[in-house]
Amino acid sequence: MARINPYIHFNGNAEEAFTFYKSVFGGEFAKVLRYKDLSSPEYPIPENDANRLMHIALPIGKSNMLQGSDVMEMMGTVTEHDNRNTISISAESREEADKLFNGLSAGGHIEMPISDGPLGYYFGMFADKYGVQWMVDFDPRNNG
Repeated sequence: MARINPYIHFNGNAEEAFTFYKSVFGGEFAKVLRYKDLSSPEYPIPENDANRLMHIALPIGKSNMLQGSDVMEMMGTVTEHDNRNTISISAESREEADKLFNGLSAGGHIEMPISDGPLGYYFGMFADKYGVQWMVDFDPRNNG
């Protein structure tokens, strides 16, 4: 089965955001590439974009990868607050759901506090401090 790995674009603060995500999820970055790493005479990178991240990847769990990059200034900006894509995390326990929800939502905006829902699972929604939308859930019926 193919895997789906979220990819998030930032306006120059991808490294800060991914350092924050790493503090919540743990682990080590699988890859970090800056635009300057690929600069060449044929494809020169403007100095103001050189240290921005072209690609960063953080393994999450056993087979998932959270990935991202900065948009180069010459390409414009992304509007995080208009982005209605949401990253959904299914935790393996209530404790893990609480840890992820509380860690990732710190400094952000909670849209729905994590709690037991009418469908029998534990669920919450928020935008983190970078404007990225997240949902965290734990379904005890799927986690024997």
